[in-house]
Amino acid sequence: MTRAPSLNRPIGVFDSGVGGLTVLQALRRRLPHRDFAYLGDTARVPYGRKPPQMVVEFAVGIADFLCGLGVDFLVVACNTASAVALPALIERSRVPVCGVIDPGVEAATRATRTGSVGVIGTKGTIGSSAYQSRLEARGLRTWSQACPMLVHVVEEGLADSPESELLVTQYLSNRPEIDTLILGCTHYPLLSRVIQKAVGADVRLVDSAEVTAETVSSNFDGSPNTFEPGRVVHFVTGDPLAFAHTAAVIGGVDGEIIPLPVTELVAVTAE
Repeated sequence: MTRAPSLNRPIGVFDSGVGGLTVLQALRRRLPHRDFAYLGDTARVPYGRKPPQMVVEFAVGIADFLCGLGVDFLVVACNTASAVALPALIERSRVPVCGVIDPGVEAATRATRTGSVGVIGTKGTIGSSAYQSRLEARGLRTWSQACPMLVHVVEEGLADSPESELLVTQYLSNRPEIDTLILGCTHYPLLSRVIQKAVGADVRLVDSAEVTAETVSSNFDGSPNTFEPGRVVHFVTGDPLAFAHTAAVIGGVDGEIIPLPVTELVAVTAE
């Protein structure tokens, strides 16, 4: 079994890859004295093209592993897993669970002036209608667009390139009049400048990483138990060097990277 360094009541964060690091970074800015355990399931990325039940099984196994480390809060920093697995995780988990979708919906509801909200994300997230159904239940009009190539653009370090501008313009070209746009993938905040340029200054962007961090941090009000900087440990099911290389594009990794065989997650799930 993988041996984890001792952490003090860490907050568990997981994603299918490195995109969730934007959520982790936002959390650490708000909770700098907390310990964190991040799990990037890079051996099985991407989740967006996998069957929903498979994603649920992956998420449950990861949650069980993180709970086994003694986390006292679980953050699903993956839009696809939040869309399809959150109910199962909430039912199963012994600790509070927060995904990235409900905070984004709340923020968009507050931000919109006309009631017209757009959502962009992976095929899995958009296909699940998780954002759209929640927004429409509040009486809002929605437009959505899957943007599968944007993750690759970000991970290749091309977020501010002509290629990213061309892709974003193409994906958003058929949008109706909206005044708010949810960035429904944790990679997309790194494309904020390009996306804002494409939609115009009058459209408000909702950054799922920031609003999720705001929601989670509200559960930890009060003075910290220590004023020492919190520790971070990263568990990676794929190649740790590849994880570190791609993560450097998003902002780097602060903390130890520990290889984690997928078989340990499967074993936990089967118990």
